[in-house]
Amino acid sequence: MKSPHLIYMKRINFVATFQPWQAWWKKMSRPKRLHPVAAVSTGLRMLKEAFFPLVILLVFGGGESGSWALFELIAVPVIILLLIGYGILDWFRFTYWIEEGELRIESGIFIRKKRYIRFERIHSLDTSEGIPQRLFGLVKMKVETAGSSGEQAEATLTAITKNEAGHITEIFNDVKRGGKVPSAIRFETDRLQNFQEEKVEKDRRVFQQSFKELFIMALTSGGVGVVFSGGLALFGQFEELIPYNRLFVGVEQFINGSFVFISIIVVFVLLFAYLAATAGILLKYAYFTVTKSEGKIIISRGLFEKRQLTIPLEKIQALRITENIIRQSLGYASVYVEYAGGSILDKESSQIMLFPLIKKEQIQVLTEQFIPEYKIDVEINPVPPRSFRRYLFRVSIIMIPITAVFSFFFRPVGFLSILLLPIGAIWAYLCYRAAGWNISGNQLQLRSRVLSKQTMIFQKKKIQAVYSEVSPFQKRTRLASISATVTSGAGPRTGKVIDLEAADSERITDWFA
Repeated sequence: MKSPHLIYMKRINFVATFQPWQAWWKKMSRPKRLHPVAAVSTGLRMLKEAFFPLVILLVFGGGESGSWALFELIAVPVIILLLIGYGILDWFRFTYWIEEGELRIESGIFIRKKRYIRFERIHSLDTSEGIPQRLFGLVKMKVETAGSSGEQAEATLTAITKNEAGHITEIFNDVKRGGKVPSAIRFETDRLQNFQEEKVEKDRRVFQQSFKELFIMALTSGGVGVVFSGGLALFGQFEELIPYNRLFVGVEQFINGSFVFISIIVVFVLLFAYLAATAGILLKYAYFTVTKSEGKIIISRGLFEKRQLTIPLEKIQALRITENIIRQSLGYASVYVEYAGGSILDKESSQIMLFPLIKKEQIQVLTEQFIPEYKIDVEINPVPPRSFRRYLFRVSIIMIPITAVFSFFFRPVGFLSILLLPIGAIWAYLCYRAAGWNISGNQLQLRSRVLSKQTMIFQKKKIQAVYSEVSPFQKRTRLASISATVTSGAGPRTGKVIDLEAADSERITDWFA
């Protein structure tokens, strides 16, 4: 029999522990506003969207004198103040609270919008920390549900404290474990009774991307073209402001047709773009960590802007393994999960990088730890040798016209384009060699190549549709094309193999049926 003193001490500990949670629950049951940083973020976002229209207004105005110049002098500051004021009003009219098992949000300056989101409907809570949030110890939380539109999250809390985000996440986790939102008293009582059990039962597995492999990923990424084209677009926006013609007259005279000088400049520009893209990827994916805990995968990454994604395992639709030609030669690959969440505007939240860059022999081991139902190391059935002619034909109808145009209009230098023909033939062979398929129990693998080699791995229960296509040309050679589709937050995701045996295509469709 327990002593009265021990029972009394436990009651004191319960009351002391419960009171802060009771106070927090009462606080969250009343409407409250976001942190004022949200007003600043909204204002800055609107100023960013209005930047180029304002530049156009200033550049293409009616001149430097007269009534139009006075209008510009007054209008631009007024527009800026109105945008800032709109951000403040939007923040003031945005309230949120938790009541009766729902996250309730009211927003809108002129038209009030009410959203009541039951915790049972929430798929995931994704948090991120931009620079404004990090300065004040805040986070941005996105709420994803099955009813989220394809373009945005169901709800976004732009600036809340880490403590509030943690409490909302606790409620979400308890709902996923118990199926309903507990009351404040039951919520805390269960926490006190099961705290030690939860500490023992939590199945936590952690993967952290090494800096060496992160650096290799940055060096072998395709971000250089994005940076370079983005720089050209940015310079193009200021064409009317900067007198490029006069600026380059002196340079043109100095160059005087020097091919070597132009080549050096181009090399330096491309090198700068390459270094900028590499640095951007290193900063974006720094401290990349994957944690599996209680039926969820939690991915966090970022140096300046920290981001955390929470993915319920049951919402994973497929796995995708990609290998560009450089990474494939080094024995590396990237692994993505296709996720039934996220949005079109936020591509990362629907096509999520699970392992940024790992050795191919490690994929099976890591996948078994985090998503054990997927099998990676299986024997791929290749497409038949007679299909190579069709792969070669598809590349040739692109390369031959390009070679003919360059050779005719830009000779003699254009004759170098003839090198595209053997390069195209090699690329056709690589596409042919990459194509293949496999069925293992309830799992389907489809592998192909356009630029990078891509392997899509589907579970039968997650596949929305399987399509078998036979063209008249394929029919003569007893070939067919097969594709499988799953849903994701960014729309349908498809894996496809072209020119496999017609009998194999029928086997896959029979397996799915």
